[in-house]
Order: sequence, then structure tokens, then C-alpha cells
Amino acid sequence: MAFKGEPSFRQSVDLMFNRAVGVMDLSPGLEEKIRVCNSTYTVRFGVRLRGAIHTFTGYRSVHSEHMEPVKGGIRFATSVNQDEVEALAALMTYKCALVETPFGGSKGGLCIDPREWEEHEMELITRRFAYELIKRDLINPAQNVPAPDMGTGEREMAWIVDQYKRMNTTDINGAACVTGKPLNAGGIAGRVEATGRGVQYALREFFRHPKDMEAAGMSGKLDGKRVIVQGLGNVGYHAALFLSTEDGALITGILERDGALVNDKGMNVQAVRDWIAANGGVKGCPEGTYVEDGAKVLEEPCDILVPAAMEGVINLSNAENIKASLIIEAANGPVTAGADEILRNKGTLIIPDMYANAGGVTVSYFEWVKNLSHIRFGRMQRRQEESRHQLLIDELERLSSDKGLGWTLSPGFKDQYLRGAGELELVRSGLDDTMRAAYQSISEVWHSRNDVTDMRMAAYIVAIDRVAKSYRSKGL
Repeated sequence: MAFKGEPSFRQSVDLMFNRAVGVMDLSPGLEEKIRVCNSTYTVRFGVRLRGAIHTFTGYRSVHSEHMEPVKGGIRFATSVNQDEVEALAALMTYKCALVETPFGGSKGGLCIDPREWEEHEMELITRRFAYELIKRDLINPAQNVPAPDMGTGEREMAWIVDQYKRMNTTDINGAACVTGKPLNAGGIAGRVEATGRGVQYALREFFRHPKDMEAAGMSGKLDGKRVIVQGLGNVGYHAALFLSTEDGALITGILERDGALVNDKGMNVQAVRDWIAANGGVKGCPEGTYVEDGAKVLEEPCDILVPAAMEGVINLSNAENIKASLIIEAANGPVTAGADEILRNKGTLIIPDMYANAGGVTVSYFEWVKNLSHIRFGRMQRRQEESRHQLLIDELERLSSDKGLGWTLSPGFKDQYLRGAGELELVRSGLDDTMRAAYQSISEVWHSRNDVTDMRMAAYIVAIDRVAKSYRSKGL
């Protein structure tokens, strides 16, 4: 949906890259090496379906191998094309560097509308696509590790890992060839919610920085803030659910493909999600007032705007009218380079996609490590933690009764303190730590340099600098 004078998604990524390297001290050769996409493989394969052979086009792009394996999702959508896949692969490189996961950047896509095919047909198509990539090592635990993206999920990852194991019967680490798998197929607790959870942790960290809140003209806490969410898919749904149920934020607008819902008092996100699942859209949902022209709701007054679906939804045609003080990019590339400039000049603060939606790849990294170590997190230490805590509680209670002090532990304390961390708690803890550390590295560059005007530029600088250091240490 490019507008006149509007750069494409790929050009947007390039322009944002250029803004950052413009204030960095990189040799032209190294700058070029980091910028370019190393390779893109295009495959056209046929699958016999409904009595005829149907040909599909798929891509797997590798942007940077400064670290291996390379990592990045596979999306199934009719909009998939080489330019988009290469731009997304570049974003993956910077994203992994920013949150310090030891991966290079990659991305894949299949030009298909999953809604047009039955489940068994989707399985045949997915397995054939996986076969084409696996035999060229474009899916491999040590070289290239995909994950879910738009139009794909646990189901597709389970098919891919099974296809890999059929073709590599002696690879003991086969389960690590993709992440985002179902729990029973080597997945990890907390992966499905990870990107939305990461958005929540990013916002919590933002609200711990008074200087940053001031830059967005905000004060107070997340509690009571008005939030508009565009796209109630996996990412938007989890972000909205956690922000409303755990942080007290009000979800005042929800945009979906058939229109939008608005309600100043806030909506029950779960109820809206259930309604969409049952009715195929938001129309008629009693949680809010239905607005047919959903895109207009992006321009409604709110504190925080969360674009969580497609790239380019905030562009030259509507950037002037955006009223949110803070935009957090839960999707990849939802703000075009042209809109980014308009919003910067208006004083709107943007928490960039490269950081804001890195929860997915962070937990994917935990899943990959789990698969390589062949043991779930918490299995060894959980009960030991509990018994140590029990010792302390017993000793306190013994002291109290021996000395007749009459101490009693406050209700609920015992339950909370005595519970050792299982996989889900550990995953959330690791994700929270990652999101905090990455935010702090961005904030530091943003505030310590006069030539860095915004968080996106700061994020690119941090990421590109880390990639450059990697290349230098390789002797490049």
C-alpha cells in the first residue's frame, strides 16, 4: 500500500539504516558488508492437489552470517515477495544483535493464502516447501533456524521439524531446526505469548525511565493509559490481554480486517478475541461500538498506539493525523520512513519494531538452547529451590515457637515463596531481563549523543555496532 512519494518497506529499512550509519565511524567497506543481503534463494515447487499440479513460489533470504545459525520467521501470505523477505531478514539481523541472541538474520516466505486450502493440503504444501529448503541447508539447527510469522504457527513448525527428521534421521539435534514448535514436539512454555509479552515488558521498562516518559509528554504508570491496538492476531492479542489484565491499561480501540471497535471505558480483550474466532470479524461484538472504516481509528486520541499487524499501516496518508503520544511497533515495519519523519517532527515517540517485537526471537533462542541441551528449563533445580526455601520457613517458625514470639507469616507469602520456578517462570524472567537490558542500551545511546534524535536511530546504532564488532573479530 505504497503512496505517492512513499518509499517501499525495503527502502524504508535502508533509509533508517543510512540515518544510523551516517553518525557512525564505519569504513565504507564494512558498512556495505553489513547493509547487503548475503543471499536469497527462490524456489518454485509443484504440489498435486485437487487433481491438478499447483505451483507455489517461496523464498529464504539470509541477510547476515556474522553469527550462525541465522534466524528468522517464515510467513505465509499473498503479499510475500523477494523485497519484503530481504527487508525482514535485515531487520532480523539488527534485532538479534540488539537483544544479544547469538544469531544472524534470515527470513522466509511462501506466496499463498492459507485460508484457501484445507489443513491436509496446507501440510502437503508446507512439507514440500520445507523439503526444498532442507536439502539446501536453509533449514538446519546449526545453519538456519526458522520460526512462525504471519500466517504460520505451531502446526506448521511441527510439520517442518518432522520433515527435517525424516531427511536427517541421525541428527540428534534435529528438534532445534525450527523454533515455535508445540510443547509436545520440543517447544518451550511461553513461546506463543512471547512477542506480545515482550511488548508488555518493553512498555514497563519505558515507564521506569522518567526522562523518556517526559520526551513523550507522559507521566504516571501504565495503569489507566488508553491503548489502541491494530491487529488482534497472536502478537496484538497477547500484548493487549497482558496490558489490560496485568497493568490496568484500557484497551479503547481494536482494529481488525473488517473494521474496528471503540470503547472509551476499555474492552475485555478475551471476549473480543472469542467473538472474532466465532464470527470471523469484530462486527457486532458487544464490547465496543463498531466502526466500518477501521483505519480511521488509528487517528483516535489515545496514550499508546500498538500497530501489531502489517507493515506500512502508518504512512504519508495518515501520519499527520496520529494523536497517540507513544507508538510501540509490535509488528515489523508498521511505520514507513516518510511517516517516521513526520511523527518525529511532531514529537511523537516511537519505540521501534527492532526492539519492541524482539520477544519472539528471544524466546526462540531459549527454545533452541533447550533443544540442544535436551532438557527442559527448571527440571534440575526447581525442587531443590523449594526445599531450601522450606528449610528457611521451618527455621523461622521454629524460632517463633521456641521463643514464644507468636510470629505468623503473612497469608500467601508461603505459597509464593515456596514455589520453585518452572520453565514458564524462567522463560518470562529471561525475556524480561533481555527486554530491560536492550532498552537500557538504546536509551543510553539516545540520551548520551546529540546527533541521535530518536530511539529508532539509537537502536540501529547499537545493533549495527554489535554486528560490526562481530565481523571485525572474524578478521573481516
